[in-house]
Amino acid sequence: MIKTDRYITPMSREELLGACAKIKHVALDMDGTIYMGSTLFPFTKKFLQSLTDNGIGYSFLTNNPTRSIADYLAKLSKLGIEADREQMYTTAVATIDYIHATMPEARRLYVVGTPSMIKEFESAGFEMAAIDAADRPDALVVAFDTTLDYPKLCHASWWASQGIPYIATNPDRVCPTDQPTVLVDCGSLCKCIEHATGREPDIVIGKPNPDMLSGIRFLHNLQADEIAMCGDRIYTDVAMARNAGALGVLVLSGETTLDTAMNSDPMPAITAENIEAFGELLLDAHKR
Repeated sequence: MIKTDRYITPMSREELLGACAKIKHVALDMDGTIYMGSTLFPFTKKFLQSLTDNGIGYSFLTNNPTRSIADYLAKLSKLGIEADREQMYTTAVATIDYIHATMPEARRLYVVGTPSMIKEFESAGFEMAAIDAADRPDALVVAFDTTLDYPKLCHASWWASQGIPYIATNPDRVCPTDQPTVLVDCGSLCKCIEHATGREPDIVIGKPNPDMLSGIRFLHNLQADEIAMCGDRIYTDVAMARNAGALGVLVLSGETTLDTAMNSDPMPAITAENIEAFGELLLDAHKR
């Protein structure tokens, strides 16, 4: 094990530098990794520029489906980060891809989600079912929904109890925030529905599902070990990297504490103070 004031790894230094030297693309979680809530971390722009300067690509992956791709790109632009659609992948888009691939006849959905996310689904050709027991949808989709109200949750529970296909966009229990509150996320909503009906989702689309990295692999013609997945959660970001065969990098700028990282089994391949610390390590490996 190597332990410094900037990073910790269970690997030897030779193994660590060898793994980092392979990296051609960095997949970045967003909340807790490049920003917190509406505040960009001061090191983010420099980190992204250093990747570009050294020929390393990057993409943004988020388990937060509350915004459409267009809205996320607008948020990044407002924070001073310019990106295109190919660099942005959300669990809403991944869910749409999943439904198209596995339920090609599905057209009408009952969705627990924000208006921005629903717009993404409608743009993909889906119709939204109403809160009406006579309006039977082809599938139930439950997501992180900051506009949730009681009737919407009750009706989702009703359709879950009726046995229609049930898809969750992500397993996150809470969403990171810089505000003095707890943002109850999709995983917690699904637990509520499970407690009420006894039913779990048929599939949970987002991280740690390794398919979230498939688009990056195919788009850039990469091997799994040429991708580093950076995020602030062991049970989503690091677990997905492990499931996909990518390099998992836990950053301590969001949800996870150092004690949690040290006591996890297995430990993340790399636990870094933040993406700046990982960037220094990555570039050091590429210069050797």
